Amino acid sequence: MGTGEPPHRKQCRRWDIPWDAHFLTFSCFQRRPFFCGKQSPQWFLEALDEARQKRPFRLWGYVIMPEHVHLLILPLEGVKINEILRHIKQPVSRRVVKWVQRTSPAFLERMTERRPGGKVTLRFWQPGGGYDRNMRSTRDVHEKLEYLHWNPVARDLVERPGDWPWSSWRAWAEGVDEPIAIDRESFPLLQRF
Repeated sequence: MGTGEPPHRKQCRRWDIPWDAHFLTFSCFQRRPFFCGKQSPQWFLEALDEARQKRPFRLWGYVIMPEHVHLLILPLEGVKINEILRHIKQPVSRRVVKWVQRTSPAFLERMTERRPGGKVTLRFWQPGGGYDRNMRSTRDVHEKLEYLHWNPVARDLVERPGDWPWSSWRAWAEGVDEPIAIDRESFPLLQRF
């Protein structure tokens, strides 16, 4: 301590193994609830959809919580998780920062990171890689999909998964691809014996 060196940031280890699904979790800066309201979740979903076109992956599930996001995806061959995350997170961050600068400049202080040496950065996302777990079994994939859909209920934000507007629950339960389509046809079936 007191060496003047920047604090060590925990690195997320990624295993880009072909045909492994991934359960991803990443947080807003200092776990602040930047996803309250309608605008930032909508921008996230737009970026998620655009990222699928640029760095192809199958989207099996998502939930946008007030201060973090869970995704269940299957990258297509040759597509790296870091590339997918960059194409999702950077557009959201840029858009939110521009909007806050224009409409609520006082809020910028909540997005400000001050680093040793005087460097100041505006952040929407928590630095670092977040959480990335490779899904190796069909059972794991199904459990994580259920987990992310029930996350708003577990946090006492709603009584039922279908009451939370920012998840893929309705897509699975009702076949509604709003506000964003999911890739049902590639989702692995759970064998029951």
